[in-house]
Amino acid sequence: MYDDKHAHAHSRNRFSVIPTAQKLDADVRLTGRGITIAFLDSGFYPHPDFADRVIAFHDVSGEETELIGIEPKGHHWHGTQTATACAGSGLLSDGIFKGLAHESKLVLVKVSRRGRIGDEEIIAGLKWIAANRERLGIRILNMSLGGDTDAMTAESEINRLAEMIVADGVVVTVAAGNAGDTHSIPPANAPSVITVGGYSDSNHLDPREIALYHSNFGETLDGNVKPEIIAPAMFVAAPILPETDDYRAAETLSLLADSPDYAFKAMLDEYLETSGLTADVLELGVDEARKIVEYQLHRRKIVGTHYQHVDGTSFAAPITASVAAQMLEANPKLTPHAVKHLLVSTASRITGFEAIRQGFGMLNAAGATAEARKEVHRLDDMNLRRPEIDADGIVFFHHDDQARRIALAGDFNDWDSETDMFAQGADGVWRAKIAALPAGEYRYKFVVDGTVWVEDPSNLMKRADDFGGFNSILKVVE
Repeated sequence: MYDDKHAHAHSRNRFSVIPTAQKLDADVRLTGRGITIAFLDSGFYPHPDFADRVIAFHDVSGEETELIGIEPKGHHWHGTQTATACAGSGLLSDGIFKGLAHESKLVLVKVSRRGRIGDEEIIAGLKWIAANRERLGIRILNMSLGGDTDAMTAESEINRLAEMIVADGVVVTVAAGNAGDTHSIPPANAPSVITVGGYSDSNHLDPREIALYHSNFGETLDGNVKPEIIAPAMFVAAPILPETDDYRAAETLSLLADSPDYAFKAMLDEYLETSGLTADVLELGVDEARKIVEYQLHRRKIVGTHYQHVDGTSFAAPITASVAAQMLEANPKLTPHAVKHLLVSTASRITGFEAIRQGFGMLNAAGATAEARKEVHRLDDMNLRRPEIDADGIVFFHHDDQARRIALAGDFNDWDSETDMFAQGADGVWRAKIAALPAGEYRYKFVVDGTVWVEDPSNLMKRADDFGGFNSILKVVE
């Protein structure tokens, strides 16, 4: 469909990045086949990496009535790149830069008006998803965006809609934001969504090179700590918007970089206009002119003829969505709560960095999909939830099929790991019940097999402990 739009061969240059599957050591046998993923974003261009798999397009503003045949505009860039980071086929890189969910189907919802995203547009997009979820078979929704207004869930229509969509069976991934010094806002502070922060691998596979990205983090107005998980947010390959000056410059610069010395100067003269270089480069020798070309490739973050590397939690979230698609392909019976539980329970924190900035830790694609294959229980908000308080006492819930015994330890039993034991039910969920407690705030943890102390993954209310992690928090009111 687009072969006539680019005449140059696909290539990778010396500034290339590690493909996502290799970054995450993911199970490449899983491709998102049979899973439909929706994206709410500023706009989309029908990129050849995914255009043939788009089953629905909707624009809440009415500015664009269809996807095919549109002229590329600035607001198309972000949505095109987030969708491709998750589900692109890598067609224009000969399959090198494909997303983990490259065989999934896509539903694209434009929620910008004159290029700007506001609360009104996000609400309209979420309502459209809610109304069309069943008809289109949507299993995952990614939102790499944020609203205008910070609010508690009870006061936020955006968050209430996000919670409803999760309750209806859709896994929702949301970018945490990139401010680095504040908590996430709607929809990223909705309790049931998977809020994704970021990390950087410095474009290396050496774990010693990993560092945190400047994601939003901290306690939300509801008292929950976000994000739940972190994923790659730097050196992520994404397409350059086709039929733009940037696209033509990337093609030309890549062509020049790959050309032999004997043809370089003639090609430089022929393609000077589209390269974005100035005429004075023609006066330089071949070696000096090549340095200018390489500098421009580096400055423009070009990693292949039609791709560049991008950064932000906007890309960490759809990468997490692509792993969720793999999990649902491996086990279509998984509920959103089960997907979230398996993602956080297989994640691992980066040592040397604050736990509050990384939630449960780095996305573990292989671990999450392996656990998804094995999961046989139906896990939803009825059996994966915060402690349940009633007149008879308090019930705690946990799910761990590998555990042999689980104990409850906290302020209310002097942190004794031998007194209050869990029992596993036929549904696979471990439960422990204690007597009612006086009003107050209590710290607690679960002790698995007598040695592993873990926070409650179903309770986002937590406080830092003295060991680089968290204690979960139970609040009892009058």
